[in-house]
Amino acid sequence: MHPALRLFDAIEPDDLRIFLPHVMGARIVRLALGGGRSGVPPATIDERDEVFLSALFDFARWMGDAWFRFKTEGIDNVPASGPALMVGNHNGGLIVLDSLLTFVAVWDRFGPKRAMYGMGHDALQWDPLLRRYAGRFGALGAGHQSAHAAFDKGHLVIVYPGSEYDSFRPFSMRDRVELAGRTGFVKLALRAGVPIVPVVGVGGQETLVVLSRGERLASLLGLHDRLRADVMPLVISMPWGLTSGLLPYVPLPAQMTISFLEPIRFDGLGPGDADDERTVLRCYEKVERVMQAELTRLHRGRIPWLGSLDGAVPSTW
Repeated sequence: MHPALRLFDAIEPDDLRIFLPHVMGARIVRLALGGGRSGVPPATIDERDEVFLSALFDFARWMGDAWFRFKTEGIDNVPASGPALMVGNHNGGLIVLDSLLTFVAVWDRFGPKRAMYGMGHDALQWDPLLRRYAGRFGALGAGHQSAHAAFDKGHLVIVYPGSEYDSFRPFSMRDRVELAGRTGFVKLALRAGVPIVPVVGVGGQETLVVLSRGERLASLLGLHDRLRADVMPLVISMPWGLTSGLLPYVPLPAQMTISFLEPIRFDGLGPGDADDERTVLRCYEKVERVMQAELTRLHRGRIPWLGSLDGAVPSTW
């Protein structure tokens, strides 16, 4: 069975409408206007569905090969067992496909039992339909309590501190890591006593062209309170042309590479150090510096959309 058909078979027939651009766009607008929050508790680690993930990852793997010519580096830097916090740069605007391919790379290297969870945007929990599939995927609520529940079971958790500020950085800044000064991930790692595995992606920011984050417009519209977002981006994307970045789009076929770096361990520090802002900032700057150096390396010699002629090690799938 073709991967797309297998994925559709794993989705409830009545839920397939979410993939229609106008339907998804309407749901996002509804959330932005402050309506449609389900009141259902955030997804938990027990909702992760390996059968659904197998179908989804088959589709993502096919798409990664055929459309994005996906490559990986350093997957063996991910610990084979025990809890760890993976910290990534965010790319691709609203549709962060390199995040999905990161999950696939870990699944293919370690198998389905090496569970990996993502700290998703609150909006994934507000909409009843999105929340159901967020749970099946392993996208947890953004609170630290959810991450600790996964760590306690020895699982992996990935977080993208820069969130929409990073994923909607302008095209001219696609070689920048923008963690936006958000240090919560450092506090989480220190309190849980887990290493940080930096994950750096390149190419995802070429699946559309972001012209502006639209921070001033977002402020005028009150999106921080309505959607927990500080951007109202202006982008060029398929098939709409010049439009809002909050409208679903068809990603451009940019070559993508994900690099997994060696774990960072803050030896000599413990849970109590999470309350020392100077210590936290020092750890944050180290992680950001390591990630920026890697993204700079990945961009060296890169041709937009085509990738690097001497790029990364091809993926194993």
